[in-house]
Amino acid sequence: MGVLIIGSGGREHALAYAFSRSQMAGDVFCTPGNGGIAKLATCLDLDVTDHQTIVDFCWENNVGLVVVGPELPLVDGLVDSLEVEGIKAFGPTKAAAQLEGSKAFTKQLCSKYDIPTAFYEIFEREAPALSYLNECAYPIVIKADGLAAGKGVIIAKDQDEARKATKECFAGRFGEAGTKLVIEECLVGEEASFFVISDGDYAMEFPTAQDHKCAYEGDTGPNTGGMGAYSPAPVMTKDMCQRTMDEIILPTLKGMKAEGMPFKGVLFAGLMITSEGPKLIEYNVRFGDPECQVQMARLRSDLLPVMLASSDGKLERMVNRFDERPAITIVMATKGYPGDYDSGSEIKGLEEAANDPDVMIFHAGTKNEDGRILATGGRVLNITALGDTVSQARDKAYAAIDKIDWPQGFYRKDIGWRAVEREKQST
Repeated sequence: MGVLIIGSGGREHALAYAFSRSQMAGDVFCTPGNGGIAKLATCLDLDVTDHQTIVDFCWENNVGLVVVGPELPLVDGLVDSLEVEGIKAFGPTKAAAQLEGSKAFTKQLCSKYDIPTAFYEIFEREAPALSYLNECAYPIVIKADGLAAGKGVIIAKDQDEARKATKECFAGRFGEAGTKLVIEECLVGEEASFFVISDGDYAMEFPTAQDHKCAYEGDTGPNTGGMGAYSPAPVMTKDMCQRTMDEIILPTLKGMKAEGMPFKGVLFAGLMITSEGPKLIEYNVRFGDPECQVQMARLRSDLLPVMLASSDGKLERMVNRFDERPAITIVMATKGYPGDYDSGSEIKGLEEAANDPDVMIFHAGTKNEDGRILATGGRVLNITALGDTVSQARDKAYAAIDKIDWPQGFYRKDIGWRAVEREKQST
């Protein structure tokens, strides 16, 4: 069966890696792909916003499943267009993708179906929002309602910062995404990422993870798309996972079906584990990045039949198997990221770095130009490793990084610190 992956990042490279081990997958295509994906799949440049172009390609190339990596095509309704033409797709419809596409939608769903989340208010005009800030306790969280490339969330430590963020949002800082605001309480606890694959009714649990959003050591500096992750997340005990399923995931799936928009695909819950238990921070409607990289490193069963079962509504009979060992991924980014950075620098030493069978290097922002791997983005490489402990996996990943010759890159040297601290305390 032919498979088409939509996307160009480390997440999509990890998915291509999973399909390269599938007994069901035939030709694997990726648009637009990157320098690493090109070793596993045929990369091509299709206009993903032109849904008919994707449909035509699928029919012409016997593609049996389209796997949509990033959120924008999902929110844009690509899955709907494919399903109308009888082409199977892994991911939610446009209506169901509102769980990520509109923070206000998700908050209102939480209220209606008693899903634990932060207290919030929604505003469509600046004046009422500014007035509300006079009543708030700080810090507080200001969120643009729509998709803002991961930059639409501001944690304001005082009223001055909150007023500044609110005014900037309504002034167009985030474009259409900021025409509506969600202002919510700042939850206190430890963050974790919880994943399920759903077919609209059934939820198959996927490995938990914990990522590192800040650019620099000690969780300092500006927020990024993610500078590293590990799986599983120690804070997500068996009891906490069960509570998350019972209190957050299952009510969400039940609510979405009741609203006439059953959710199929990956449901990724960003959680805060508070003193009262798990609370939902936000939903994503696709695999995380870089969380997907550690999940695919641990996957030991065939992903393709699971995705097909999700699309067909037959997920309950499926089983996934994962390596019991933890995995960690370290993001190497171009100096200057998440601000301005230069593209085009050459990266050497990748083959030597991946000599360890427990090490995988997933490309995010690269291209292959005449056999040379060049950096083309902010987040460029995901150095991923398995180990008997998080500490061991981390040591393997950093040892691999030491073999990579890329002076224009940087990375955090403390990825996995929470898990490592827990391991030290348990010995």
